[in-house]
Amino acid sequence: MQIASLVLPVFAIIVTGWLAGWFGYISRSLADGLVHFAYNIAMPALLFVTIAQEQARNLLEWRFLLAFGGGSLLCFALVFLLSRLAWRRDLASSTMIGMSAAMTNTGFVALPILHAIYGQPAVLPAAVATVFVAAVMFPLAVILLESDRHDARTPADGGAAMLKQILLNPMVLSTLAGLAWAILGWPVPAPLAAYMNIFAGALTPCALFAIGLGLSAEALRANLKTSVVLAAVKLVIMPMIVYGLCVASGLNPLYTLAAIICAAVPTAKTVYILAGAHKVEEHLVAATVSITTLFSVVTLLGWLTILSGLPVHAKLD
Repeated sequence: MQIASLVLPVFAIIVTGWLAGWFGYISRSLADGLVHFAYNIAMPALLFVTIAQEQARNLLEWRFLLAFGGGSLLCFALVFLLSRLAWRRDLASSTMIGMSAAMTNTGFVALPILHAIYGQPAVLPAAVATVFVAAVMFPLAVILLESDRHDARTPADGGAAMLKQILLNPMVLSTLAGLAWAILGWPVPAPLAAYMNIFAGALTPCALFAIGLGLSAEALRANLKTSVVLAAVKLVIMPMIVYGLCVASGLNPLYTLAAIICAAVPTAKTVYILAGAHKVEEHLVAATVSITTLFSVVTLLGWLTILSGLPVHAKLD
């Protein structure tokens, strides 16, 4: 019930956005404005405040990073290559398809689930997973998307222009600022944190509502088959890969469970923000976020049942 109470409202906001667009209550064209605000204001605020408030030493649990981070990157690479070689998609499309199967909604789904069921000790690995997504997955996606825009036809100085574009990207810039703040060990002043959190709090309703508002029934049907495949990868195959890496690295039971649950939650809604901002595979990403959100109610219960035998209260390494 705890899982349903967390996941179903998320799906309900997507449906509300879709109904608002379908009935003409709100113009579908406004989805672009919501995406623009989320990409340039709300998401950078969330990235900075999440990373800056985490102690740098907490980001160096190498076995957890190997399991969750390695599993995320491996899953992305497999789907990315499938998209490029088998589906013949271009670099930008393959990037968004790969991220749809590998970028996970740790902060808004995994963290509260782990905290509710296993208490405060499970919060740290979920926070580390959230920072990994923010500090590694997002910049990787931006770099690949910007690389596609500066292809072989770009003039000789295109490399410098691309680097400038990447570094000035609001997501990369906020990530780098947050990492620098965390490494320096500065506390985030309460007024600054409150200011950032107000913007960060707007991300979830904006992103989810924009997903629904921009999603038509025709687009959902057109992308259904591919979205179901990506959902199976995200909710079943990726957690299996992460579990194998947990066993191989000897990760302790609590962190193993946290890594698998972080891998098994729905596709991050912010993948849609990336897709919308770059105008790449928006309908496919929206359909995948919606389907993984709905199906995760069942799959998360399955994973928690399978993992129930782990002695999660064992002493941490």
